[in-house]
Formats: sequence, structure tokens, C-alpha cells
Amino acid sequence: MTVLILTSEEDVTADMVVARLYATGTPVLRLDPADLPGKAVLAADYAHGDFDGHLSVNGHVLSMGGLRSIWVRRPGEPAAHAANPSPWLTAETRQALYGMLHSAAARWMNHPRNADQARLKPWQLRVAHVSGFAVPPTVFTTAPRLAREFVEEHREVVVKSASGPPPGEPVLTLPTTLIGPDADFAAVAAGPALLQRYVHKRADIRLTCVGNRLFAARKTAEPGQVDGRYGETGHAWEPVPVPDRIGKSVHEYVTLAGLAYAAFDFAEDGDGIWWFLECNQGGQFGFVELETGQPIAEEVALWLSQRRSDRRAGEGR
Repeated sequence: MTVLILTSEEDVTADMVVARLYATGTPVLRLDPADLPGKAVLAADYAHGDFDGHLSVNGHVLSMGGLRSIWVRRPGEPAAHAANPSPWLTAETRQALYGMLHSAAARWMNHPRNADQARLKPWQLRVAHVSGFAVPPTVFTTAPRLAREFVEEHREVVVKSASGPPPGEPVLTLPTTLIGPDADFAAVAAGPALLQRYVHKRADIRLTCVGNRLFAARKTAEPGQVDGRYGETGHAWEPVPVPDRIGKSVHEYVTLAGLAYAAFDFAEDGDGIWWFLECNQGGQFGFVELETGQPIAEEVALWLSQRRSDRRAGEGR
């Protein structure tokens, strides 16, 4: 039974998992949907009340009947590398590829339906509340008056993008920025603003959840640091135990979200409280593993290589 990894050609994080799958003798097929059609070929047959499908990549053929699991790691846009790309060709290729994969009896990390929902930041915050996390007061709004009132109430507030860094080189980019009541809120009317009470943190926490396994790492923050993704602190990531309350909330969250893999970001304040910031359903883990030695890639490979019956029913669906 084969593991299918949907990702770009250059993906060091995927390389780490592929190496471990090969070490256990698990067959792997790696596909960038951007290479279909072209380097990759597909065929799906729905006839006589049955289904059969095949993928061919660089001469390696995978039957849908022999597909164990699918890791949606960092796939390119379908048909992006085609000789004559177009929005129509992308839509047609997406229909063919993902329609065929959805027809197979494979496990997903993560299922596209659940992954699409999990990317929605407002939805994340709601699920985080329900799961019992500490969540900083947050508002999404296009009303300048409401934005001003929120900042006047909480005084120190960060404004940031809900969807993450935009692709390419956009004309307008919104970095995570600390603002106060004297800010000009008129621009809020031009597009939804995400405002969140600033957490005076002493450390950033990255918690990676793979199935039932949790790996937490901590990096000391610089005083006044706003965004832990940017700026050098002089500190490395170090492994830390997961508090029982956090572990319970993580499992509740991924169950509600239907995720087999998730990367959580927290801000640890001076009282040791882990404040939920976001959950990235496809977040990187390579940089954490390299600094902490935590066997995250090995656990991902184990999840992908096991049969559905070897794990809890419904996981990752």
C-alpha cells in the first residue's frame, strides 16, 4: 500500500518524512498537482458499478486500490506548469485529480474539506473558545467606529492579516503591527481588519499535533516582541512538556476540526498562560525538529503508513 504526498518539488519538510517512509519500506509516490497534465498522467474509470483509477508520475504508477493515505503537504495549483495554463484548465484538472482521490478509500492528512474550513481564522477562534483555550479578545470588522472602541477598551492591540502573508508581491501588505488609540481607523472601511488584544509574552510556543501525539517547543521572546515569526531573539526552540489542560483542549480542537495534523501557535505570558493565537492545519515542523530533536517527521511517517484500523476510527476524515 502506497503513501501519496501532494507537494512541490522543493519541500525539505516533506523530504524528512519521505526518508523515514523509505526507511520502513513503505512505498511513496510524490506528486505536485502543478505537474498535471504533463509530467504526471491520470486515468479514472467509473464503469459497471465500480471505480478504478491510476496516477503515473515519472514512470511510477499508483492504483487507487493500492493507495493507503494522502498527505496534502504543500501542493501547487493544478496545471500551473502546463504548456498553456489557464483558469479553465486549472479547474478541470482539479476536478479530475481531487475527484479521483476522493473516490479512493484512503486516509487524509488533512482532508481538503476539513482543511479549507480550518484555514478560516474567525472559525478557528470560535473552535478555540469551545475547546477551552485562553483566547485574547479579538474583533473582525469593517466599521472604523467599532475598531476604535475596541482599541480604546484594550489599549494595546495588534492588527494583523486573517489569511496570512499574501502570495507574490502585492501592492498592499499588512504586517502584524502594535497600535494604540491614537491610530487612524478610517482605512478599516476598505477591508476587514483583525484586531486582537496584545499579549505581553515571555515566550512563543509551537505545539505540533500528529494524530494523538503532541510535541511542544518553546522559544524565549524579546521584550516587546510583536510577531515571533520575525526578528532574531538569540534563543533556540527547546522541547517543553504539554500541560494537561492544553493537551485536553488540543485533542478537543482537532476532533471538532477533523484534523489529523495541526500546528498551534501560543503566546506564553508572565503568568505562564498559553494564549491561543492560531492553528495552522499545514504548518511547518522541520525547523522545530531540527532544533529540538523531537521525532515529528517519524510520527507523521508512522501515521501515514498505518492502516485505518491501527488508529482511532474517523481520525483525519
